[in-house]
Amino acid sequence: MAGEAEGQGLSFHPMDQFAVKPLFGDALNLTTVTNVTLWMAIAVLCIFVLFVLGTARRAVVPGRMQSVAELAYGFVHKMVEEVSGHDGLRYFPYIFTLFCFIVFSNFLGLIPGALTLTSHIAVTGVMAVLVFLSVTIIGFVKNGTQFLGLFWVSSAPLALRPILAVIELISYFVRPVSHSVRLAGNMMAGHAVIKVFAAFAPLILMSGIGIAVTPLSILAITAMYALELLVAFIQAYVFTILTCVYLKDALHPGH
Repeated sequence: MAGEAEGQGLSFHPMDQFAVKPLFGDALNLTTVTNVTLWMAIAVLCIFVLFVLGTARRAVVPGRMQSVAELAYGFVHKMVEEVSGHDGLRYFPYIFTLFCFIVFSNFLGLIPGALTLTSHIAVTGVMAVLVFLSVTIIGFVKNGTQFLGLFWVSSAPLALRPILAVIELISYFVRPVSHSVRLAGNMMAGHAVIKVFAAFAPLILMSGIGIAVTPLSILAITAMYALELLVAFIQAYVFTILTCVYLKDALHPGH
């Protein structure tokens, strides 16, 4: 069985790293301070340090922290303007906050022993639902009933338009599900694979086969960790750019 090697003491549970645990006591309720609370606070603190403390002494020739802060700001600003249009810049602070929280949560989750916040559907689901509600409200406030034109494919033959409208409506309401599951699933899968490979690393201390298995497992861990560094950024980018796309649909439903 993959989970255990009989008599060797090898046992691993790759999903345990995602468990929500109380920091004080054993009870879990709405007011319990958990490891999720802790790592959310750390993520917010890191964002504060980078963008507030790191840019407190702004200079013409920026330091390292100021350079990183300006690079992140410019990257997301350009994304919002190019995807959502100039009108979308009004909502840049919200989108930039989403990007920063996700990217910091993803990278902090790569620290050994840390909790990956974005592997929890409860976290990504809340962000996705808030994006969905926000762009829907913006769409109706800005365009009124014309926002419903988003579901009416006027370029299609008249006989097909009602069918396409139903399909478009369903796909619209599925957005928060795909938006959240994509991020949580990708972050969870990579970390689980790393944990599986890590479980084979101590074999060199338990049996002769470990002489071959342990170096291979270490190489696999290194490769997966490098891949996860890339995935951590890409998933933050994908979540953010999809938010911009949804915002564009709300601002310009006829396009």
